[in-house]
Amino acid sequence: MKLDIETFRILQVLVECGSFAKAAERLHKAQSAVSYQVRKLEQHLGVTLFDRQQYRAELTPQGRVILAEGQKLLGQLSHIEQLAHSYREGWEPKLSLVIDGALPMEPILTALKRMAEHKVPTKIQLTVEFLGGVQHRFERDNAHLMLVKDYQHQLDYQVTPLPDICSVLLVSGVHQLAAMTHISLMQLQQFVELTIEDSSPQPTALDDMQFGGDKVFYLAGFMMKKHALLKGLGFGWMPTFLVNTELDNGTLVPVDYVGGHRHSFTPKLVATAGRPLGRAGQLFTQLIIEEFSRPQTDASAMG
Repeated sequence: MKLDIETFRILQVLVECGSFAKAAERLHKAQSAVSYQVRKLEQHLGVTLFDRQQYRAELTPQGRVILAEGQKLLGQLSHIEQLAHSYREGWEPKLSLVIDGALPMEPILTALKRMAEHKVPTKIQLTVEFLGGVQHRFERDNAHLMLVKDYQHQLDYQVTPLPDICSVLLVSGVHQLAAMTHISLMQLQQFVELTIEDSSPQPTALDDMQFGGDKVFYLAGFMMKKHALLKGLGFGWMPTFLVNTELDNGTLVPVDYVGGHRHSFTPKLVATAGRPLGRAGQLFTQLIIEEFSRPQTDASAMG
């Protein structure tokens, strides 16, 4: 005999009702059918589940343990049924996201929080990479979406531009560069440049925002880069949303570079045309557009 999970439902109703007669009435079964199901399970397991000497249908100690395990099975079955229903409704089992560390994290986390409030049944995997590593990971893992600063265009990419993000070329207020004006490229190259390391295993090109000097420190994220700037190790580009406070109090100042000390870029949310997004991917896209349209603050720190 194989265990019938429905028998555990009968046990649960029996305990709730307190008698075989009342349980049979609730289950719309004959009392004899309910008794037979319980007896059959007892014979199969080789244990007595109910104390039939009592007026009420009471579980034996062994019966209480077995019912508790049966309730776990019922809960797992219910979860499986809910998942299947979600998939029929268009929710994908998994949504994989690759995020560029140059972008603000606050709107991304807020979008994910709002998804959680929708009780989205989809498992979400979020990975952070930098520069060329974002597209490399997106393609290698066949991820659903990448939120990226820049990428090499592919014909099957579907691209959603997001609001521009401004970056500023900075240095510590006590650094030698802070006191210099009209700084040329040659002068700038005499100092240490702080930049973010490309997380791609095979970087193919120099970041077009680098200055080409010999003194370059490659760092593993923008928070490390910010600390290095504050320490006076060198100069480098930072998204303004990460350094508004330091710009206000003067601990970090713009570099007076003749080529300009500000530039903007347009982050993009990229999917693959041949892999249509399910409801979770569509919802995330909608929420990301909404959240990136809000003003960003220093709380957006990432990396």
